[in-house]
Amino acid sequence: MPDYDSMTYEEFGRRFFEIAVTEERVAAAIGQIAGDEFTMGPMAQGPGKFAKVTAKVHVQDPAVTRHLGEQLTFDIQIPLEIELTIDLRIDKPRFKVFGEIALRATAIAAHPLALILDVGKPRPTDISIHITSTTLRAELVRIVGGVDAEIKRFISQHVAGEIDSPESAKAKVIDIGGQIAEVWTGI
Repeated sequence: MPDYDSMTYEEFGRRFFEIAVTEERVAAAIGQIAGDEFTMGPMAQGPGKFAKVTAKVHVQDPAVTRHLGEQLTFDIQIPLEIELTIDLRIDKPRFKVFGEIALRATAIAAHPLALILDVGKPRPTDISIHITSTTLRAELVRIVGGVDAEIKRFISQHVAGEIDSPESAKAKVIDIGGQIAEVWTGI
């Protein structure tokens, strides 16, 4: 076949991965896993668990950076906007929270002929948040109640659960062999 330059099977496999597993495709898969929004709470917080914390989390589009090496790895940043309310029974201070989830993923080749995006589960330390409050009382409640740590813990648990969900499992595995069998015409 004079119009094609041949390559080894190993070169083909590597080239296939580099072309197939792009930042855009990984971002789309992660966006599918993360969803658009979720609600957490009410969670009892503070001394005597007096305060009830509720948060509506809006998940933004992920930003993905690919690293070429022995394996293809990805650094993933998922921005969040959170509407936070702390119900003190006598007052309900509201907060605006901006945050980000940092994830890491690896593209893996698997038998019989599949491509898997292995996404690591986040820890609370992988979640960064910035909370703005409008009153001193709200700020004190937030600090004394340990609200920041609880938000990070809950978000990391929620995302870990989403990563393990059956829907997520489908989004992370591409059956290359099955897709080739569907389109192969023998011509």
